[in-house]
Amino acid sequence: MRLTRRSALGGLGALAVSPCALAEASETGAIPVAISARPIAAFEPRNPEKTRFGQLVFRSGLVLSGSHARFGGLSGLWRSANGRDLVAVTDNGFWLTAKLAARDGRLTGLVGAELSPILGTSGKPLHRSRYYDTESLCIADGVAYLGVERTHDVLRFDWAGEGVMARARLVPVPREAKRLPDNRGLEAIGVVPAGQPLAGAIVAISERSGSDDEPTLGVILGRQPGLFQVARHGGFDITDLAFLPNGDMLLLERWYRTLRGVGMRIRRVPAVSLKAGAVLDGPTLIQADLGQEIDNMEGLSVHQEGAKTVLTLISDDNFSILQRTVLLEFELT
Repeated sequence: MRLTRRSALGGLGALAVSPCALAEASETGAIPVAISARPIAAFEPRNPEKTRFGQLVFRSGLVLSGSHARFGGLSGLWRSANGRDLVAVTDNGFWLTAKLAARDGRLTGLVGAELSPILGTSGKPLHRSRYYDTESLCIADGVAYLGVERTHDVLRFDWAGEGVMARARLVPVPREAKRLPDNRGLEAIGVVPAGQPLAGAIVAISERSGSDDEPTLGVILGRQPGLFQVARHGGFDITDLAFLPNGDMLLLERWYRTLRGVGMRIRRVPAVSLKAGAVLDGPTLIQADLGQEIDNMEGLSVHQEGAKTVLTLISDDNFSILQRTVLLEFELT
C-alpha cells in the first residue's frame, strides 16, 4: 500500500505524469528507462563504520531515479538465483526489468532497464482495468505471481515462457480474502520452497486486516489450502515476504506516522509455524527508522551466493518528490 494512498503526497506524484507519457505507456510495448544510481556509502550515516544491524550485515545500497514518468512506486521485488536479474512491479500495473551491475561486491546500478505494462487475461494492460493496484510479486519455477489490492486477487503469469508479454490468469482465493478492507489487501506473496510440507503452495498476507495491533489475515493457496493469521506489534504493517531455503519466512514490515516518518522491520517466522489456523510470529532480524537509509520499504527478495544468504529490499516512492526509491542489500548472518 502507498503510505497515505497519496492523500497527502499524491498530488505531487500525479503532477509528474504528463498526458504524453501516459499515452506512450498505455499499450503493450516495453519502454526503455535510463536509471541513475547514487551509492549509499553507509546504512547509518551517523555511524559510517557500522555494518551490522541486528542479524543483518549491510553490503551496499543505491538511491535510484528514472528517466520516465512511470518509474517509481515499486512495491514488489524479485532477484534471480545468480543475483544478476531484477524484476519489480509498480503499484500502478507495470513491470520493471533490469540487470544489476556491481563492482568489488557492491551494487553500482541498473542497466538495460525497461518498463512494460502488465497484461490482463484479454491482453489489455492492467493499469487500464480494475486490477491496476499491483502490490506484491514473487517468481518461482518459471511462474510469476502478483497480489492485487482493492480487488484482493492473485494473478499468475507464464514468466519463463512469455516474460513481460504473459497474460494474467486468476488464482482462486477464499472468500475471506475478498472481504479484506479496500486498501489493506494482499501486500505480500511467496511460494513455499521445496522440501517443506507445503512446498509449492502460494502464501499471501494482507497488509492489515484489523485495527491497531490485531493480527492480519494470511492465506495458503494450492496445496493444503487454508487461512492463518500473522501477529502484529508496534503498529507495523506487512509489506512483503520471502522464504529462506530452509522454509523459514521473512516478513518485511513498515510503519508510517505523519510527524515521525517511516520505520522498517524484518521478522523471521520458523517454517514449522506455517499451517492453516496458526498465528505466525517470530524474532526481529532488523529494525530501522529515519536514522538509517530507508524509505517506504515494500519489496523483499532472497537469493543465495554460495553459502551466503542475501536479502534485497526496495522502497515505494509513491511517485512523490518527497520520497526516494531505495535499493538495499544485506547479508543474513
